[in-house]
Amino acid sequence: MLFRSRGPVRGRGRGRPAEAPRRGRSPPWSPAWICCWALAGCQAAWAGDLPSASSRPLPPCQEKDYHFEYTECDSSGSRWRVAIPNSAVDCSGLPDPVRGKECTFSCASGEYLEMKNQVCSKCGEGTYSLGSGIKFDEWDELPAGFSNIATFMDTVVGPSDSRPDGCNNSSWIPRGNYIESNRDDCTVSLIYAVHLKKSGYVFFEYQYVDNNIFFEFFIQNDQCQEMDTTTDKWVKLTDNGEWGSHSVMLKSGTNILYWRTTGILMGSKAVKPVLVKNITIEGVAYTSECFPCKPGTFSNKPGSFNCQVCPRNTYSEKGAKECIRCKEDSQFSEEGSSECTERPPCTTKDYFQIHTPCDEEGKTQIMYKWIEPKICREDLTDAIRLPPSGEKKDCPPCNPGFYNNGSSSCHPCPPGTFSDGTKDCRPCPAGTEPALGFEYKWWNVLPGNMKTSCFNVGNSKCDGMNGWEVAGDHIQSGAGGSDNDYLILNLHIPGFKPPTSMTGAMGSELGRITFVFETLCSADCVLYFMVVSGWAAFRHSPSSVNLFNRRFINDMVKIYSITATNAVDGVASSCRACALGSEQSGSSCVPCPPGHYIEKETNQCKECPPDTYLSIHQVYGKEACIPCGPGSKSNQDHSVCYSDCFFYHEKENQSLHYDFSNLSSVGSLMNGPSFTSKGTKYFHFFNISLCGHEGKKMALCTNNITDFTVKEIVAGSDDYTNLVGAFVCQSTIIPSESKGFRAALSSQSIILADTFLGVTVETTLQNINIKEDMFPVPPSQIPDVHFFYKSSTTTTSCINGRSTAVKMRCNPTKSGAGVISVPSKCPAGTCDGCTFYFLWESAEACPLCTEHDFHEIEGACKRGFQETLYVWNEPKWCIKGISLPEKKLATCETVDFWLKVGAGVGAFTAVLLVALTCYFWKKNQKLEYKYSKLVMTTNSKECELPAADSCAIMEGEDNEEEVVYSNKQSLLGKLKSLATKVRVEF
Repeated sequence: MLFRSRGPVRGRGRGRPAEAPRRGRSPPWSPAWICCWALAGCQAAWAGDLPSASSRPLPPCQEKDYHFEYTECDSSGSRWRVAIPNSAVDCSGLPDPVRGKECTFSCASGEYLEMKNQVCSKCGEGTYSLGSGIKFDEWDELPAGFSNIATFMDTVVGPSDSRPDGCNNSSWIPRGNYIESNRDDCTVSLIYAVHLKKSGYVFFEYQYVDNNIFFEFFIQNDQCQEMDTTTDKWVKLTDNGEWGSHSVMLKSGTNILYWRTTGILMGSKAVKPVLVKNITIEGVAYTSECFPCKPGTFSNKPGSFNCQVCPRNTYSEKGAKECIRCKEDSQFSEEGSSECTERPPCTTKDYFQIHTPCDEEGKTQIMYKWIEPKICREDLTDAIRLPPSGEKKDCPPCNPGFYNNGSSSCHPCPPGTFSDGTKDCRPCPAGTEPALGFEYKWWNVLPGNMKTSCFNVGNSKCDGMNGWEVAGDHIQSGAGGSDNDYLILNLHIPGFKPPTSMTGAMGSELGRITFVFETLCSADCVLYFMVVSGWAAFRHSPSSVNLFNRRFINDMVKIYSITATNAVDGVASSCRACALGSEQSGSSCVPCPPGHYIEKETNQCKECPPDTYLSIHQVYGKEACIPCGPGSKSNQDHSVCYSDCFFYHEKENQSLHYDFSNLSSVGSLMNGPSFTSKGTKYFHFFNISLCGHEGKKMALCTNNITDFTVKEIVAGSDDYTNLVGAFVCQSTIIPSESKGFRAALSSQSIILADTFLGVTVETTLQNINIKEDMFPVPPSQIPDVHFFYKSSTTTTSCINGRSTAVKMRCNPTKSGAGVISVPSKCPAGTCDGCTFYFLWESAEACPLCTEHDFHEIEGACKRGFQETLYVWNEPKWCIKGISLPEKKLATCETVDFWLKVGAGVGAFTAVLLVALTCYFWKKNQKLEYKYSKLVMTTNSKECELPAADSCAIMEGEDNEEEVVYSNKQSLLGKLKSLATKVRVEF
């Protein structure tokens, strides 16, 4: 039995590959086809060998009763052409198999393989062929061979009734010219399998504007093994309204193509789906028939490889050789239409007003014009006609930088002059230069460097429609033809050049575009602003404008003024001060060196004071030098303030010095997990660049990569286009197990801080306040140090931008980089979505050690020596700084020696005291004897001296006679008696 090959494209669609079966037939490898072949063989055998029930032979087969197909290729690369009966056909006498073309054979573009004769023939009119390729550009329904698979990786733990709803209703949806992805949390894959006989490629166009959806394209083989296309797996984001393209090489054999999207819904905001169109696959073996042109297109030449689009007010059906014109008086059609539509009666929504250019008298008036293309009829009942033109009025003045020389138009001022638009141009005074730029606030005519157009994302032309119209004091968007139309207003600026005095300034503002606008929309409409290659473009996407009724024709955007500063080839509406050279006043302007401002008194360049940075907006006056925040310093060019990782603080007459240099590398925090409304698990990943690096923003976050580590990002940063750099940034991480990805994904990266404000021990700086109860109380008296940052990007919920505060806390138990945490009350790091708080605990956040952080301990005196040791105070709340002094060794004397000396001195003192006591007692006795003799003599004879009762006693001689008194008076008594006698005598 011969098995058929995976045969050529057949049936409708521009999209049926050579490997796909005909419409309504089972695949050649299915059991149904095997049974069919077996049945055909049995019928043939039955017809030839056995009589039928009616005893009538089967009729011979006609060409319409069968078709030719190829068998599978054998090992030698050859195959056979066999005839296969069509379904529900009974006949006999099928043609015999013949050897077919080699397996790698294919026809050229515009040709098909005619299977009967096995030769390439040109496609007829109304059809086309890609030769060895297939193309899917018609999406009214899902083409044959495509399938949808929707899954949801359930990560919710709990009973089944609490788990999110299934994804049975999620799928890719055909939308005519393109196919649209799902908008929910489900993972939906659009799958197509193709068998290639030779190497080829797949190409498709897409729109992917919302990073709340992960969009990946990958290829598997017939063993469900993913091909080596890792670099092409993640599809890049596109700009709003722009179609991107993606191409991947295919290997010969079976290739299963996957377009997979996964929505990550973390709020109430609706996501924008992914759009895919024009899928082209090259490398199929052959095409056995040509594709008919789809409705709205035609092919008028044999051998075409594509079909042309029918122009406006024409239409065509499927397989058309030419387009048929509509009845111009009563019908119309858009480009690429499959039918004509009756023209409705004209209404007020079918015309708009314009201001005419100024005439020779300086007058203008309002006129009314039909919206192009005009689709309405004025001759029908209830139809309206264009209103008459308005009265002539004086023209508005010229825009600043232009002047009117008496003509009906405005002209730019010559170089070196300026004008406010109402007066003649005048030269700038000495010491000043023209402030070049553009300022448009009067809109009587469209300026010469602006143009307007219409762009349709579905490739439907809208060039003939009005884009933007001038309206006196504003310019307004026109009416588009469909909800895919973008009304574009382009402003051409050759470049930006800063003023002469700011030419050398680092980080100065090159230019600024400011515009005042108003949106008037009854439904959803969007105004986009973008700058591309010298063009500033304003795009207005109107809300579902329909050519058949133009319901929202009054939805518009008004722009009142557009201002561009420092524009090359611009005009001047004023003059600004500039720096003069060293010559006399009146010399030409010179640029100031980086970090210098213009002194008002002398117009000379002068360097900004230390720890100040130069304003990016102006350099005139000392006030242009803005002081840095606390604890920060400016770089050499005074272009930015930053922390050098060193901080100083005085506390209770004690100096605390901090060195955060070891924490200057990026710190990271993975916070979570959190869950979406449908249970998808995700994490918040933060990167923090604390200090150092001369103020460079070292924290990097990225989107749509398979490895989110900082090391990998920095090493291969050239390969990633969605990087954001900041002091603090955040990414949303989807773990691999959450959605069935092979690795974790990073998305929705946002900047939390791109400007350094200062570092201080205070809890408040520039309206950023860290509440006391936000983090646990520190265990020590060492004050926490706070780093404050802000982001200059504003959002609808954060009108003042985002801000960040990092609390650095000394924790000796956390060595190295330490630990980063968020407040327990705000597990996402923020309570309001605008201000983020982090606590960074590390031993590196402790102050440097000083002499107050240790004390000395004296040891015992041993063998005449004594040691003095120095130890840290416990607990130790410092790091690095000074080191402990070396132990000190001093000579000393032992205790036994001093005891001996003390005992000897004590004994000598005791003997001396005893001897002195005896001596004075002996002396006292002699004096007492002499005194008593004197007193006795005085009492016996008052006026005479007493007679000596003994021989005189010489000094130093002892009285050996012993005198005995019957009544011996004490010394005190004797003195009293003597005193009494003296008073009596007187």
